[in-house]
Amino acid sequence: MAGGGAPAPKADEPQPHPPKDQLPNIYYCITSPPPWPEAILLGFQHFLVMLGTTVLIPTALVPQMGGGNEEKAKVIQTLLFVAGINTLLQTLFGTRLPAVIGGSYTFVPTTISIILAGRFSDELDPKEKFKRIMRAIQGALIVASTLQIVLGFSGLWRNVARFLSPLSAVPLVSLVGFGLYELGFPGVAKCVEIGLPELILLVFVSQYVPHVLHSGKHIFDRFAVIFTVAIVWIYAHILTVGGAYNNAAPKTKVSCRTDRAGLIDAAPWISVPYPFQWGAPSFDAGEAFAMMMTAFVALVESSGAFIAVYRYASATPLPPSILSRGIGWQGVGILLSGLFGTVNASSVSVENAGLLALTRVGSRRVVQISAGFMIFFSILGKFGAVFASIPPPIVAALYCLFFAYVGAGGLSFLQFCNLNSFRTKFILGFSLFLGLSVPQYFNEYTAINGFGPVHTGARWFNDIVNVPFQSKPFVAGVVAYFLDNTLHKKEARKDRGKHWWDKYKSFKGDTRSEEFYSLPFNLNKYFPSV
Repeated sequence: MAGGGAPAPKADEPQPHPPKDQLPNIYYCITSPPPWPEAILLGFQHFLVMLGTTVLIPTALVPQMGGGNEEKAKVIQTLLFVAGINTLLQTLFGTRLPAVIGGSYTFVPTTISIILAGRFSDELDPKEKFKRIMRAIQGALIVASTLQIVLGFSGLWRNVARFLSPLSAVPLVSLVGFGLYELGFPGVAKCVEIGLPELILLVFVSQYVPHVLHSGKHIFDRFAVIFTVAIVWIYAHILTVGGAYNNAAPKTKVSCRTDRAGLIDAAPWISVPYPFQWGAPSFDAGEAFAMMMTAFVALVESSGAFIAVYRYASATPLPPSILSRGIGWQGVGILLSGLFGTVNASSVSVENAGLLALTRVGSRRVVQISAGFMIFFSILGKFGAVFASIPPPIVAALYCLFFAYVGAGGLSFLQFCNLNSFRTKFILGFSLFLGLSVPQYFNEYTAINGFGPVHTGARWFNDIVNVPFQSKPFVAGVVAYFLDNTLHKKEARKDRGKHWWDKYKSFKGDTRSEEFYSLPFNLNKYFPSV
């Protein structure tokens, strides 16, 4: 037959699965909260999951700044406190999605550049050096926050998001999850006798046990993280107490022992973080510009994470105006990070987006309860430090599952695209390939030489160029967005799936979308543009 056409399918032939605007088989969507006891446990589980990034980033950065365990405990406490506030703001006034707003790995390279700045090398007192560097990071974050605030609340990002289609969203969202693979099994392997049992047990309890027991109460799939972390944590503590690591290498002790974090002794019993607790921020124009570029990269990555969250919360497609509003409030979150001094900025927690998929609970109330746990345990420092002492390989094992879920969520948007189109194949394959290949080159070059491919005397300029190309979702998303909007766009509207999302350009008039995204307290009439 000419043109490669196929005959019409017979009635008894299997039909393809129909596309679904809202993800089916979700137990609780955004506006349908579980019973309070279950919601509290699920909220605590979200708190446990977000602790990984909250602890790992300060643990890596604070010693380089000259801080000890006391400073590390205070930074973790502050980051946890600000994350709780930002999560509440995002769920109440931002996108209103069940998105946890926590620390971001995207900001780490630029933060390290500030730490290594030459003007701090003359400071001999480690604690004073720590405070000076912290104040410089605060100043850069405060300035950088204006980028997301302006782009979000002005509606400029809404105009960009209007041209996003399911096809261009696939590489962006997929690499938001899959692009963090270096934080998965390599972290598990740092203490394989702890990390691997956690990974195997998590998959077994969440995927196999519910289908074997048929209890009907969904206990194991919803609370698999609590069960498995508790079991493996106790197992790791037995190994520690039994002397299994007494003669191990220092790196092995840090990864495997349950008593090496140094947080519990250093953390205060009760302490409330407050703005400018490290002193008045200092400002450097170059560092501010570099941090603004990093904030833009985080903005693109968070847009992909928000899309993954709406999908796993079984909401309708995210209207561009709502995405823009969420970005504006995320900018407010970065501003709060700068004011309080968290050593790191805020973005959507990818691991918590994956937890939505594991539990199949996309309730907004659950995430708001988790924000309450963040604030509570940040104030009661000793108790929060106990949970923050979970060995890193356990956290890495959780990452393996959650990042995989988010990446698969991105691939699910292919159901709206024409996979028989060569245009679709080119955009999809080329953007994914460059999204993996370009950052690989930049990261390898940096690892070998100690600096990026762009290496001038101005460290801030180096960061402006190098940091975007080190981000896999940023590169893939930008390439896919550009090609999708310039390559035979009009002829391929249905091939790219744009007609599915155009139905939700505005949430007004659609009762489901209004229920999910409308602001509380009748605030929509005061903010009609966002």
